[in-house]
Amino acid sequence: MVKKKQLEEGAKIVMSDVEMSRALKRLSQQIVEANKGAENLVLVGIIQRGVPLAKRLAELIAKSESTSVPVGQLDVSLYRDDLTQKGEYIEVRKSEMPFATTGKIVVLVDDVIFAGRTARAALDGLKDYGRANKVQLAALIDRGHRELPIHPDFVGKTLPTAKTEQVKVEVYEVDGVDRVIIK
Repeated sequence: MVKKKQLEEGAKIVMSDVEMSRALKRLSQQIVEANKGAENLVLVGIIQRGVPLAKRLAELIAKSESTSVPVGQLDVSLYRDDLTQKGEYIEVRKSEMPFATTGKIVVLVDDVIFAGRTARAALDGLKDYGRANKVQLAALIDRGHRELPIHPDFVGKTLPTAKTEQVKVEVYEVDGVDRVIIK
């Protein structure tokens, strides 16, 4: 059992567990509608918090479409363009892709999109698993401030922020609580 994280001092909750659940339901419906069903659809969660979000989306899609949607997980650490800046602070985790992406509609799932660099790294990493017919991006939170011309196809909530603010998505599977905080 994961121990519930306490709210950090100075942090403000901007999305509750109920709001997060609603946003994920909305995202799952948008993904299905945009792709005219779930045929050839696979979800790839970006490690770390994108993985449980991708699994939840797959469950929601499976319920509405009566079909299972495969879920993979992708570690983008070694594909980042800021690897030399982060250096020893990079923790490499194991990607698990139980399917080839060739001919599939791949939805990359992440918790927050900010500069766009993680999404760009995910696109680079994804090519190691085949040539997808289409790649889409779903993010629970879009906080703006892009540094690259990358825009998510599906967004749970747009959250205007100052560049200096921190936005953190906490998920039950990792943090023991579902919420989005800003500080």
